[in-house]
Amino acid sequence: MFKRDLFSQQHEAFRAHARRFIAQRITPFHRAWEEAGEVPREVWAAAGEAGLLCCSVPVEYGGPGLDYLHNVVFYEELGRAGVTAPGFMIHVDMVSSYLTVFGSEEQKKRWLPGMVRGQIIGALGITEPHAGSDVKAIRTRAVRDGDDYIIDGQKTFISNGRLCDFVMLATKTDSGAGAHGVSLFVVEATRAGFIKGRKLPKLGLRGQDTSELFFEGVRVPAGNLVGGEGRGFKVMMHKLAQERLAQAIRSTAVCEAVIGWTIERLAQQTLEEESAGERQSAQFTLAELQTDIVVARVMTDRCIEQFIADQLSDIDAAMVKMYVTNLHCRVVDECLQFFGEQGYSLDSAIGRAYADARIGKIAGGAIEVMKHLIGRDLVAGRKATP
Repeated sequence: MFKRDLFSQQHEAFRAHARRFIAQRITPFHRAWEEAGEVPREVWAAAGEAGLLCCSVPVEYGGPGLDYLHNVVFYEELGRAGVTAPGFMIHVDMVSSYLTVFGSEEQKKRWLPGMVRGQIIGALGITEPHAGSDVKAIRTRAVRDGDDYIIDGQKTFISNGRLCDFVMLATKTDSGAGAHGVSLFVVEATRAGFIKGRKLPKLGLRGQDTSELFFEGVRVPAGNLVGGEGRGFKVMMHKLAQERLAQAIRSTAVCEAVIGWTIERLAQQTLEEESAGERQSAQFTLAELQTDIVVARVMTDRCIEQFIADQLSDIDAAMVKMYVTNLHCRVVDECLQFFGEQGYSLDSAIGRAYADARIGKIAGGAIEVMKHLIGRDLVAGRKATP
């Protein structure tokens, strides 16, 4: 196994702290949250009090001012524990990140301290019934009216949709300008016309509240515009590499956990229960999976290093996201087989991991979009080569 050199002693101490918090405050209740379809707000506040949320938010905006690796550590520990119910990644790696980089001073001071404490929960509103990976196709409109904008539209499959105190909302401010007509707004859940629809039943991530959101003549001040009118697409594209890396970080950690569970499962079985041929078959399967997981780990860690150095390209982010989330689905599928009927039950960790894995090929950009981006770049590079 390759030695990981990314983390300092401070990071490892933070890892131990995060692992204790997950074991005490999340894991014992996770199954009940999956049945309920959401997580109590107190869990968010507890995570904030424990210093686990929005670690890289600067001190002047209420954060601890730590480096991105602290977020990585937290995501890895959540993945290893099989925790998917709290939508921490959306809140931290996307919403707070958008505000930290592109928000105005007033927006940062108003929202970030509460997000760090877990007292304000953020959601990201992009996906619509007719627009998923193609952000340019969204139909939610924001029309200027004096010092305000009036928003009408609909979003769906919004993580943290029921619990959110505000949504970072993608809208069209100029329907004829394509990507240049997309704008982002902070829209508070308390505004008139902001309607939280039903919680959506899902194959996996069953404890993470995912909802429809409706906007009927919602009036928001121009001061809620993030990054400037018509710059929403550029803002989202700037942060997409980070979102895709976060998906890879989670998937790699889950792969490592699942193969560990499988090895323990096989070790518990007596030699008399299976033939030598069956044992060899299992060893061969695990050998191939472990090798691929190590490749994924090296690739993911390299992309983390590039991101920290502000050198992670969109193409590298697309490749790591595509490779690792595909592997994630293969690992849980092949490992579940070793658990038999027990593995098919949602009462088992492997069964839940199987159900939770599939979203990885969709979230943060579908696998097909990743292939398109990578292939287009390859063709462009070949044309540019003399």
